[in-house]
Amino acid sequence: MGIAIMGGVMASLADAKVKASLSESSDAKPTPNLRNFVACDAWKPAEEKVRSALGHYNFSLTTLTNDNLTGVQRGDIILLSCKPHIFKDILGEEGMREALHGKVLVSILAGVSQEQIEAFLYPDGVPEGGCRVVRVMPNTASFVRQSMSVIQTTTPPLSAEQQGLVEFVFNSIGRTTTLPPSLMDVSTALCGSGPAFFALILEAAADGAVAMGMPRAEAQVMAAQTMRGTAGLVLEGGEHPAVLRDKVSTPGGTTIGGLLVLEEGGVRGAVSRAIREATCVAAALGQGVKNVNGTRR
Repeated sequence: MGIAIMGGVMASLADAKVKASLSESSDAKPTPNLRNFVACDAWKPAEEKVRSALGHYNFSLTTLTNDNLTGVQRGDIILLSCKPHIFKDILGEEGMREALHGKVLVSILAGVSQEQIEAFLYPDGVPEGGCRVVRVMPNTASFVRQSMSVIQTTTPPLSAEQQGLVEFVFNSIGRTTTLPPSLMDVSTALCGSGPAFFALILEAAADGAVAMGMPRAEAQVMAAQTMRGTAGLVLEGGEHPAVLRDKVSTPGGTTIGGLLVLEEGGVRGAVSRAIREATCVAAALGQGVKNVNGTRR
């Protein structure tokens, strides 16, 4: 995910530079002064992976292995994208607290709250000039710059410059919205887990076409494009899903027949319950509960 986010930022900066050079107008949106990028990983082969994915952009790119402290010291905005259970190992390194002083730490860790990170860094409370922790929940569509990222509101609020920087980073990989902490668990379920749920529905639709003789490759492309087009009608056209559904459902037609089968199968309720269940799991994981899916009924 970190590679996708860095790639999106680099691509956005490059696009803005090209547009500025081609346009004579002065109303172009200003972009953050981001020029140097540092990627840190615990796995040496990851360095080549990062350079392969991002090296073609005309930006300074440094890759480091097992040297998070140096990376944080060199950065102004820090993206924390490790596994949730190891964030204390990274932030607990000697000198890390000092390296983070006055900077913005953006966490995309599922189930780890802003308060948990701040309490670990500053057990006695966040000092004047301490780093600002911002929690963001993007999703796997970051890799194609189609993420839905939820930025959590912070208390006290970020400065206008800091807020603009965080929004620029995540607008570079898709859409963003800002919501309060109380809605981050359901955001994790809907946006973070959502691609898997929608992929299951997409696969099921393709399976149905394959069962009726459609080649697998064509069925998958057709199902995916149909899902993309439907999403476009909602996002770009402003259609309410229910209105869109009714527009397609002609009396005695194929669509209403298929919709009734879905309703008989409880698809609407099952999908809604999946979001609710994933929300509860996210909340439990954030409180340190283990094996949540093995104990819930």
